[in-house]
Amino acid sequence: MVDIKGEVTAACEPVLMSAYEAAGGGATSRLVLNFGGLEYMNSGGIGMLVTFAGPGQPAAPAARAYGLSEHYREIFELTRLDEAITIYDNEESALNGAVR
Repeated sequence: MVDIKGEVTAACEPVLMSAYEAAGGGATSRLVLNFGGLEYMNSGGIGMLVTFAGPGQPAAPAARAYGLSEHYREIFELTRLDEAITIYDNEESALNGAVR
């Protein structure tokens, strides 16, 4: 699991990749992203997440997220990022893969 805190911008890519590797990298079968501490995300951050979790990328196909505010849930849906990163309501459902 990777806890997202503060701002997510394109400049965060090295930090996200480092956290991904610390969480098990390619040896893990799924990656859970906790957005509960997210304060701000811009288009560069969204693009970075698409690059990171899109088809054929390091976290694909099992990237999961929870803790998104309603605003960022809408952004994930509008940008279709929710197709690459499955959104869950809470940590337990994200970890267990329960239906959203």
